[in-house]
Amino acid sequence: MHWSFEPGAVAGLLCLAVGYAFAATRFRTALLRLGGPPPRWLPPGAMSGERPGRLTSLQVLCFFSGVIVASLALLSPLHDLGERFLLSGHMAQHLLLIQVAAPLLLLGTPGWMLRPLLKRRPFASLARMMLSPLPAFGLFNLVFVAWHVPAIYDLSLHLPLLHAVEHGLFFGLGLVSWWPVLGPVAEYPRLPYGGQVLYLFFQSLPPTILGAIITLAEVPIYPTYWSAERLYGIPGFGTLSPLADQQLGGLTMWIPGALGYFLVVSIVWFQWLERRSPAESPPFGTLNPDRPRAISSR
Repeated sequence: MHWSFEPGAVAGLLCLAVGYAFAATRFRTALLRLGGPPPRWLPPGAMSGERPGRLTSLQVLCFFSGVIVASLALLSPLHDLGERFLLSGHMAQHLLLIQVAAPLLLLGTPGWMLRPLLKRRPFASLARMMLSPLPAFGLFNLVFVAWHVPAIYDLSLHLPLLHAVEHGLFFGLGLVSWWPVLGPVAEYPRLPYGGQVLYLFFQSLPPTILGAIITLAEVPIYPTYWSAERLYGIPGFGTLSPLADQQLGGLTMWIPGALGYFLVVSIVWFQWLERRSPAESPPFGTLNPDRPRAISSR
Protein backbone atom coordinates (compact mmCIF):
# COMPACT_ATOMS: atom_id res chain seq x y z
CA MET A 1 0.00 0.00 0.00
CA HIS A 2 2.50 2.59 -1.13
CA TRP A 3 2.48 5.36 -3.72
CA SER A 4 4.36 4.61 -6.93
CA PHE A 5 6.28 7.34 -8.71
CA GLU A 6 6.76 6.02 -12.20
CA PRO A 7 8.88 8.56 -14.13
CA GLY A 8 6.67 8.55 -17.24
CA ALA A 9 3.41 9.15 -15.35
CA VAL A 10 4.95 11.79 -13.06
CA ALA A 11 6.57 13.63 -15.99
CA GLY A 12 3.36 13.57 -18.04
CA LEU A 13 1.19 14.89 -15.21
CA LEU A 14 3.72 17.60 -14.33
CA CYS A 15 3.87 18.69 -17.97
CA LEU A 16 0.08 18.97 -18.03
CA ALA A 17 -0.09 21.06 -14.86
CA VAL A 18 2.90 23.32 -15.58
CA GLY A 19 1.96 23.76 -19.25
CA TYR A 20 -1.58 24.80 -18.31
CA ALA A 21 -0.29 27.26 -15.70
CA PHE A 22 2.10 28.91 -18.18
CA ALA A 23 -0.57 28.98 -20.92
CA ALA A 24 -2.98 30.73 -18.55
CA THR A 25 -0.45 33.37 -17.51
CA ARG A 26 2.85 34.02 -19.26
CA PHE A 27 1.98 32.69 -22.73
CA ARG A 28 -1.66 33.77 -22.92
CA THR A 29 -1.00 36.69 -25.28
CA ALA A 30 1.24 34.61 -27.55
CA LEU A 31 -1.35 31.82 -27.75
CA LEU A 32 -4.08 34.30 -28.69
CA ARG A 33 -1.88 35.75 -31.44
CA LEU A 34 -0.86 32.35 -32.84
CA GLY A 35 -4.36 30.93 -32.70
CA GLY A 36 -6.05 33.88 -34.35
CA PRO A 37 -9.66 34.91 -33.78
CA PRO A 38 -12.26 32.24 -33.06
CA PRO A 39 -15.03 31.58 -35.61
CA ARG A 40 -17.85 34.12 -35.76
CA TRP A 41 -20.45 31.37 -35.83
CA LEU A 42 -21.77 29.34 -32.93
CA PRO A 43 -21.00 25.63 -33.34
CA PRO A 44 -23.64 22.97 -32.69
CA GLY A 45 -24.04 21.86 -29.09
CA ALA A 46 -22.40 25.01 -27.68
CA MET A 47 -24.08 26.94 -24.90
CA SER A 48 -22.36 30.22 -25.82
CA GLY A 49 -19.73 31.66 -28.13
CA GLU A 50 -16.03 31.55 -27.27
CA ARG A 51 -14.45 34.58 -25.61
CA PRO A 52 -10.73 34.74 -26.50
CA GLY A 53 -8.42 34.87 -23.50
CA ARG A 54 -11.20 34.18 -21.00
CA LEU A 55 -10.43 31.61 -18.29
CA THR A 56 -12.88 31.11 -15.44
CA SER A 57 -12.15 29.83 -11.96
CA LEU A 58 -14.47 26.88 -12.69
CA GLN A 59 -12.34 25.89 -15.70
CA VAL A 60 -9.17 26.03 -13.60
CA LEU A 61 -10.85 23.93 -10.91
CA CYS A 62 -11.99 21.34 -13.47
CA PHE A 63 -8.56 21.04 -15.09
CA PHE A 64 -6.56 20.60 -11.90
CA SER A 65 -9.23 18.26 -10.52
CA GLY A 66 -8.66 16.14 -13.62
CA VAL A 67 -4.90 16.15 -12.99
CA ILE A 68 -5.47 15.11 -9.36
CA VAL A 69 -7.83 12.29 -10.37
CA ALA A 70 -5.33 11.04 -12.96
CA SER A 71 -2.61 11.16 -10.28
CA LEU A 72 -4.75 9.10 -7.91
CA ALA A 73 -5.34 6.53 -10.65
CA LEU A 74 -1.72 6.25 -11.80
CA LEU A 75 0.36 6.93 -8.67
CA SER A 76 -1.72 5.96 -5.63
CA PRO A 77 -1.82 2.45 -4.05
CA LEU A 78 -4.70 1.73 -6.44
CA HIS A 79 -2.08 1.30 -9.18
CA ASP A 80 -0.29 -1.56 -7.41
CA LEU A 81 -3.57 -3.14 -6.34
CA GLY A 82 -4.77 -3.22 -9.94
CA GLU A 83 -1.48 -4.31 -11.45
CA ARG A 84 -0.62 -7.14 -9.04
CA PHE A 85 -3.64 -8.26 -7.04
CA LEU A 86 -7.16 -7.21 -7.99
CA LEU A 87 -8.99 -6.99 -11.31
CA SER A 88 -11.59 -4.78 -9.58
CA GLY A 89 -8.84 -2.32 -8.64
CA HIS A 90 -7.61 -2.21 -12.25
CA MET A 91 -11.13 -1.57 -13.55
CA ALA A 92 -11.60 1.26 -11.03
CA GLN A 93 -8.30 2.74 -12.22
CA HIS A 94 -9.45 2.71 -15.85
CA LEU A 95 -12.80 4.22 -14.87
CA LEU A 96 -11.07 7.14 -13.14
CA LEU A 97 -8.86 7.82 -16.17
CA ILE A 98 -11.52 7.54 -18.89
CA GLN A 99 -14.73 8.79 -17.28
CA VAL A 100 -13.50 11.28 -14.68
CA ALA A 101 -10.05 12.67 -15.48
CA ALA A 102 -10.48 12.94 -19.28
CA PRO A 103 -13.78 14.92 -19.29
CA LEU A 104 -12.56 17.17 -16.47
CA LEU A 105 -9.47 18.11 -18.48
CA LEU A 106 -11.59 19.00 -21.52
CA LEU A 107 -14.03 21.02 -19.42
CA GLY A 108 -11.12 22.96 -17.95
CA THR A 109 -9.35 23.80 -21.21
CA PRO A 110 -10.59 26.83 -23.18
CA GLY A 111 -10.49 26.76 -26.96
CA TRP A 112 -7.90 29.54 -27.28
CA MET A 113 -5.33 27.36 -25.48
CA LEU A 114 -5.64 24.49 -27.95
CA ARG A 115 -6.23 26.40 -31.21
CA PRO A 116 -2.54 27.20 -31.95
CA LEU A 117 -1.63 23.53 -31.50
CA LEU A 118 -4.49 22.23 -33.64
CA LYS A 119 -3.56 24.61 -36.46
CA ARG A 120 0.00 23.25 -36.77
CA ARG A 121 1.16 20.17 -38.59
CA PRO A 122 1.02 17.26 -37.87
CA PHE A 123 -1.56 17.99 -35.16
CA ALA A 124 -3.98 19.58 -37.63
CA SER A 125 -4.04 16.43 -39.76
CA LEU A 126 -4.49 14.20 -36.69
CA ALA A 127 -7.27 16.41 -35.38
CA ARG A 128 -9.18 16.32 -38.67
CA MET A 129 -8.86 12.54 -38.70
CA MET A 130 -9.63 11.73 -35.05
CA LEU A 131 -11.92 14.41 -33.59
CA SER A 132 -14.99 13.61 -35.70
CA PRO A 133 -17.63 11.46 -33.94
CA LEU A 134 -17.23 8.22 -35.91
CA PRO A 135 -13.41 8.04 -35.74
CA ALA A 136 -13.43 9.13 -32.08
CA PHE A 137 -15.97 6.43 -31.21
CA GLY A 138 -14.34 3.73 -33.32
CA LEU A 139 -10.71 4.32 -32.27
CA PHE A 140 -11.44 4.47 -28.58
CA ASN A 141 -13.68 1.42 -28.43
CA LEU A 142 -11.45 -0.64 -30.72
CA VAL A 143 -8.51 -0.09 -28.36
CA PHE A 144 -10.71 -0.48 -25.26
CA VAL A 145 -12.13 -3.83 -26.34
CA ALA A 146 -8.88 -5.17 -27.84
CA TRP A 147 -6.94 -4.47 -24.67
CA HIS A 148 -9.36 -6.59 -22.66
CA VAL A 149 -8.59 -9.67 -24.74
CA PRO A 150 -7.18 -12.02 -22.04
CA ALA A 151 -3.83 -12.70 -23.75
CA ILE A 152 -3.09 -8.98 -24.30
CA TYR A 153 -4.40 -7.97 -20.88
CA ASP A 154 -2.30 -10.55 -19.01
CA LEU A 155 0.79 -9.72 -21.06
CA SER A 156 0.51 -6.03 -20.14
CA LEU A 157 0.43 -6.95 -16.44
CA HIS A 158 3.87 -8.57 -16.77
CA LEU A 159 5.49 -5.91 -18.99
CA PRO A 160 5.63 -2.48 -17.31
CA LEU A 161 6.29 -0.64 -20.58
CA LEU A 162 3.28 -2.25 -22.25
CA HIS A 163 1.18 -1.45 -19.20
CA ALA A 164 2.23 2.21 -19.44
CA VAL A 165 1.28 2.20 -23.14
CA GLU A 166 -2.14 0.81 -22.18
CA HIS A 167 -2.81 3.61 -19.70
CA GLY A 168 -1.49 6.23 -22.10
CA LEU A 169 -3.83 5.02 -24.85
CA PHE A 170 -6.83 4.84 -22.51
CA PHE A 171 -6.16 8.38 -21.27
CA GLY A 172 -5.36 9.92 -24.66
CA LEU A 173 -8.16 8.22 -26.57
CA GLY A 174 -10.46 8.91 -23.63
CA LEU A 175 -9.94 12.62 -24.35
CA VAL A 176 -10.65 11.97 -28.04
CA SER A 177 -13.82 9.99 -27.25
CA TRP A 178 -15.23 12.84 -25.14
CA TRP A 179 -14.47 15.51 -27.76
CA PRO A 180 -17.79 15.25 -29.70
CA VAL A 181 -19.55 16.14 -26.42
CA LEU A 182 -17.08 18.42 -24.61
CA GLY A 183 -14.68 19.67 -27.28
CA PRO A 184 -13.77 23.36 -26.65
CA VAL A 185 -12.57 24.31 -30.17
CA ALA A 186 -15.31 25.42 -32.56
CA GLU A 187 -13.35 24.45 -35.67
CA TYR A 188 -13.74 20.84 -34.50
CA PRO A 189 -17.28 21.23 -33.19
CA ARG A 190 -19.33 19.20 -30.80
CA LEU A 191 -22.28 17.23 -32.03
CA PRO A 192 -25.74 18.82 -31.90
CA TYR A 193 -27.55 18.01 -28.67
CA GLY A 194 -29.58 15.19 -30.19
CA GLY A 195 -26.41 13.72 -31.69
CA GLN A 196 -24.67 13.93 -28.31
CA VAL A 197 -27.46 11.92 -26.69
CA LEU A 198 -27.16 9.16 -29.32
CA TYR A 199 -23.35 9.23 -29.21
CA LEU A 200 -23.28 8.82 -25.42
CA PHE A 201 -25.85 6.02 -25.58
CA PHE A 202 -23.68 4.07 -28.03
CA GLN A 203 -20.58 4.82 -25.92
CA SER A 204 -22.29 3.10 -22.98
CA LEU A 205 -22.72 -0.18 -24.88
CA PRO A 206 -19.10 -1.52 -25.02
CA PRO A 207 -18.48 -1.29 -21.23
CA THR A 208 -21.95 -2.71 -20.60
CA ILE A 209 -21.41 -5.74 -22.85
CA LEU A 210 -17.81 -6.36 -21.81
CA GLY A 211 -18.60 -5.83 -18.14
CA ALA A 212 -21.51 -8.28 -18.34
CA ILE A 213 -19.30 -10.94 -19.96
CA ILE A 214 -16.67 -10.60 -17.21
CA THR A 215 -19.26 -10.53 -14.42
CA LEU A 216 -21.18 -13.60 -15.56
CA ALA A 217 -18.14 -15.73 -16.38
CA GLU A 218 -17.53 -18.56 -13.91
CA VAL A 219 -14.08 -19.47 -15.22
CA PRO A 220 -10.84 -17.46 -14.99
CA ILE A 221 -10.66 -14.82 -17.71
CA TYR A 222 -7.43 -13.20 -16.53
CA PRO A 223 -5.30 -15.94 -14.89
CA THR A 224 -2.87 -13.47 -13.29
CA TYR A 225 -5.48 -12.36 -10.79
CA TRP A 226 -6.55 -15.91 -9.97
CA SER A 227 -2.98 -16.87 -9.08
CA ALA A 228 -2.26 -13.64 -7.14
CA GLU A 229 -1.93 -13.87 -3.38
CA ARG A 230 -4.92 -12.72 -1.38
CA LEU A 231 -4.61 -9.45 0.52
CA TYR A 232 -4.72 -9.37 4.30
CA GLY A 233 -4.67 -6.46 6.67
CA ILE A 234 -6.90 -4.45 4.31
CA PRO A 235 -10.58 -4.61 5.38
CA GLY A 236 -12.68 -6.54 2.86
CA PHE A 237 -9.87 -7.65 0.56
CA GLY A 238 -8.65 -10.61 2.59
CA THR A 239 -11.91 -12.50 2.06
CA LEU A 240 -12.32 -11.52 -1.60
CA SER A 241 -12.00 -14.71 -3.64
CA PRO A 242 -10.65 -14.66 -7.22
CA LEU A 243 -14.14 -15.26 -8.61
CA ALA A 244 -15.65 -12.53 -6.42
CA ASP A 245 -12.89 -10.13 -7.52
CA GLN A 246 -13.57 -10.97 -11.18
CA GLN A 247 -17.29 -10.38 -10.69
CA LEU A 248 -16.66 -7.11 -8.86
CA GLY A 249 -14.32 -5.98 -11.65
CA GLY A 250 -16.95 -6.76 -14.28
CA LEU A 251 -19.62 -4.93 -12.28
CA THR A 252 -17.31 -1.92 -11.93
CA MET A 253 -17.02 -1.71 -15.71
CA TRP A 254 -20.70 -2.55 -16.27
CA ILE A 255 -22.65 -0.39 -13.80
CA PRO A 256 -20.54 2.75 -13.13
CA GLY A 257 -19.11 2.51 -16.66
CA ALA A 258 -22.57 2.82 -18.22
CA LEU A 259 -24.05 5.14 -15.59
CA GLY A 260 -21.26 7.68 -16.14
CA TYR A 261 -22.39 8.14 -19.74
CA PHE A 262 -26.06 8.27 -18.78
CA LEU A 263 -25.33 10.96 -16.20
CA VAL A 264 -23.85 13.13 -18.96
CA VAL A 265 -26.84 12.24 -21.20
CA SER A 266 -29.14 13.69 -18.53
CA ILE A 267 -27.14 16.93 -18.40
CA VAL A 268 -27.10 17.24 -22.20
CA TRP A 269 -30.83 16.54 -22.36
CA PHE A 270 -31.68 19.37 -19.94
CA GLN A 271 -29.36 21.74 -21.80
CA TRP A 272 -31.15 20.81 -25.01
CA LEU A 273 -34.55 21.53 -23.46
CA GLU A 274 -33.30 24.87 -22.18
CA ARG A 275 -32.04 25.89 -25.60
CA ARG A 276 -35.35 24.97 -27.21
CA SER A 277 -37.12 27.78 -25.35
CA PRO A 278 -38.23 30.65 -27.64
CA ALA A 279 -36.05 33.17 -25.83
CA GLU A 280 -32.88 31.26 -26.67
CA SER A 281 -31.08 30.59 -29.94
CA PRO A 282 -31.78 27.32 -31.81
CA PRO A 283 -30.51 24.15 -30.12
CA PHE A 284 -28.32 23.19 -33.06
CA GLY A 285 -26.40 26.48 -33.17
CA THR A 286 -26.09 28.81 -36.12
CA LEU A 287 -24.62 27.61 -39.38
CA ASN A 288 -21.07 28.37 -40.39
CA PRO A 289 -21.44 31.35 -42.78
CA ASP A 290 -18.10 30.55 -44.42
CA ARG A 291 -19.10 27.04 -45.48
CA PRO A 292 -19.97 26.81 -49.20
CA ARG A 293 -23.50 25.67 -49.95
CA ALA A 294 -24.90 23.83 -52.93
CA ILE A 295 -26.88 26.05 -55.33
CA SER A 296 -30.17 24.65 -56.47
CA SER A 297 -30.61 24.35 -60.25
CA ARG A 298 -34.25 25.34 -60.02
